[in-house]
Amino acid sequence: MKNSSPYSKIIAGTMTWGSWGKKLATQEMIALMHFCLEQGITTFDHADIYGGYTNEIDFGNAYSASGIDRDHVQLISKCGIQYVCDARENQIKHYDYSKAYIVWSAEESLRKLKTDYLDIFLLHRPSPLMEPEEIAEAISQLMAEGKIKHFGVSNFTPSQIAMLEKVLRVEANQVEFSLSADEVMYDGTLDDSIAHKRMAMSWSPLGSYFKEENERTQRIKMALKPMNEKYGASDDQLLLAWILKHPVKVYPVVGTTTKSRLSDAIKATELEMALEDWFILLEANQGHKVP
Repeated sequence: MKNSSPYSKIIAGTMTWGSWGKKLATQEMIALMHFCLEQGITTFDHADIYGGYTNEIDFGNAYSASGIDRDHVQLISKCGIQYVCDARENQIKHYDYSKAYIVWSAEESLRKLKTDYLDIFLLHRPSPLMEPEEIAEAISQLMAEGKIKHFGVSNFTPSQIAMLEKVLRVEANQVEFSLSADEVMYDGTLDDSIAHKRMAMSWSPLGSYFKEENERTQRIKMALKPMNEKYGASDDQLLLAWILKHPVKVYPVVGTTTKSRLSDAIKATELEMALEDWFILLEANQGHKVP
């Protein structure tokens, strides 16, 4: 699958690189960054809250010591979630999209990641109290100052994006999308990305397949079995190939730190799944024929 975008077709998700997962040491992070680049994975996805607001610091320290040219990587981060953890004096999880907080959060991400700009800056989750004009003021300031290149959202519905777009262009939406989490194909989310030429990213692109053992995963496993040999591909590669076939041209955010699985993910972008095989997997997931 040819990719003319400045972002790598597979995006490295960093949520589990630090304290929320593998607790990689600085040298381990450096080695993983270099490995990703060798595979053609040049885009790294962050959020301020990952690791209880510590992941960006750990990644930034590793990146600054890695010798990697900033022009060779793309950095994405998100803001807005006020998380209850040691780093913040929050009584309850909530969202803050005031102009001052958005600007401060972006500048904190830059400081921690040791970079002058973010390639994409996302609002992490929608808040009922969002004020489009105030958000637009913050994003316009950050863009004018060269601190962010592009603006997007994560987990937003088409109507929430339409509200923002009265005053601000939304260039990307990162949502949950996988074979086992296919709601965005039917609720207008992916349609919106296609219609408005938004970059669509998928978090948790393998869905629940490797996390659950139930009738649905058994059906999917049986459907995948003959495809393993047909395509010479593993289950995770076929699950990625399934979402990659969608015309939204999604960018999967792959959260593994296992090198072989990262390599497999890149190889999955070369798979072209047959039309009927795509629907065989859809039926296996949903448990019924398409209407």
